[in-house]
Amino acid sequence: MHQASLLRFALAMALFGSVGFFSKLTGLPYIELIAVRLLCAALLLFVVWLVKREGGMDKLDRREVGMILLCAVANLLNWICLYASFEKTSVTIAISLYHLAPIFVLIAGRFLFREKWTTRTFLALSLCFIGTISIMGLKAGGHPVLGGEGIAWGVMAAFFYAATMLLGKSVTKSSLYLVTFLQMVIGLLILLPFVDYTVYFSLSREQWMYSIFTGVVHTGFVYLLFFQSLRHLTAKTISFMVFIDPAVAILLDILLSGFRPDRFQWAGIILIFAGMLATISPREHKTRRMIS
Repeated sequence: MHQASLLRFALAMALFGSVGFFSKLTGLPYIELIAVRLLCAALLLFVVWLVKREGGMDKLDRREVGMILLCAVANLLNWICLYASFEKTSVTIAISLYHLAPIFVLIAGRFLFREKWTTRTFLALSLCFIGTISIMGLKAGGHPVLGGEGIAWGVMAAFFYAATMLLGKSVTKSSLYLVTFLQMVIGLLILLPFVDYTVYFSLSREQWMYSIFTGVVHTGFVYLLFFQSLRHLTAKTISFMVFIDPAVAILLDILLSGFRPDRFQWAGIILIFAGMLATISPREHKTRRMIS
């Protein structure tokens, strides 16, 4: 095992797990916060790209340009839905629903690539479905409450995260740093017309600090750690270590934000992650993954 890569990946997951907590400290609406995040990450990745000399056009496969564009759009929608979910519900609920993404990947694999489903697949889908219903809440009579704007945003975030992963798997020949930089730039250009620039004038120095920290550390730095470690770890190791992200997010939400899930929500959280764990096959091959 490549120990340095293992530590870098663990740090990347832990940092991303704190993004929901820090986003609430910025005082920014989610559109304006995402714009700052995209700008800071693009600048950092551009500098690294130049230093590593991976910025030449020979590193961009023209046949992959369309896929890179689609992936950038999916990633932007993924972030918009996730941050909207953070605003409308607790980080714990949002991040739990966000990790339904592997289940959506399984469903897409079945219909798009005609992949066979095993007993393990049906078990994973069942656990995650029941877990999602539990997180939505149950009335005293036991009838599920199918509502909640934050829950809807969380499920949509998971859908677009899954789309980002599937589209990202098709980009194999272009430079990882270049692709990530382009995703940030494309996302920023799409988002700019919708940004309320007056919001930035009312931020305190502390809120600016948290906003820039989220952009530089939670996006640019995390991407660098992620890509530096990715190629040295097995898919099975990566799959298990991804659990660090939601674990940190839920702990911070409970310890620092004061959120307390009820018993049905706790059951739902456990079932979703049990279902996600069930999707991890002992025969997995090493694959490239995307991160938000």
